[in-house]
Amino acid sequence: MSLEITVRGSAEQSHPAERATVSLAAAVEGGDKQAVVAEAIAIQEPLSAQLRELTDLRAVRTWSSDQVHVLSHRPWAADGQRSEPVHVARLRVRAEFVDFERLSSLLDDWSGVDGVEIAGIAWDVTAANRRAYEAEARTAAVEDAVTKAQAYADAVGRGRVVAVQVADPGMLTGPGASAGDVQLLQASAKVAGDDGPVLDLAPEEILVRVEVDARFRAD
Repeated sequence: MSLEITVRGSAEQSHPAERATVSLAAAVEGGDKQAVVAEAIAIQEPLSAQLRELTDLRAVRTWSSDQVHVLSHRPWAADGQRSEPVHVARLRVRAEFVDFERLSSLLDDWSGVDGVEIAGIAWDVTAANRRAYEAEARTAAVEDAVTKAQAYADAVGRGRVVAVQVADPGMLTGPGASAGDVQLLQASAKVAGDDGPVLDLAPEEILVRVEVDARFRAD
């Protein structure tokens, strides 16, 4: 009678960050709505011009800028009464850098400017390389599953294992498993580090982790 063995294989790979998406905002508040909008636009215009130059230099891959968003509120005064309306104009800018030295220079230029907020930086690998890295990790995760299954078979005196099902975690079919389509040589992949430390220009390597569930039989 054949022995059925079910295991979970995993693999991890670390890769240097290859791109950085920085989020900034021109944020101005005051009592005159038109004035705060004009000031936010005045801050955004030279920032956009600098990003266009960096795009031409291929330091920035893509960038975008929102329209001006205006919020108004009436803060409470010390005497418990509502103050005059305060208007807040905010214009967000996002840019994806592939040249980290020029990113550092941009942050140096703008971090001390009144009305400029730097929300943070998200580090990642490129989309094309991510697919390649995940494919490599999937192969390694399946190899890990085969090694585990064979170790179980050897421990009980059985022969060479043969794969019956390979799927994303939790998607194996059959008794005791959740229902789902079998996806051969597929696995879930997670890229960690998207929410890296704010303004950390020495990012840790990006972690690519893959897990795969597999079922084997051994005679």
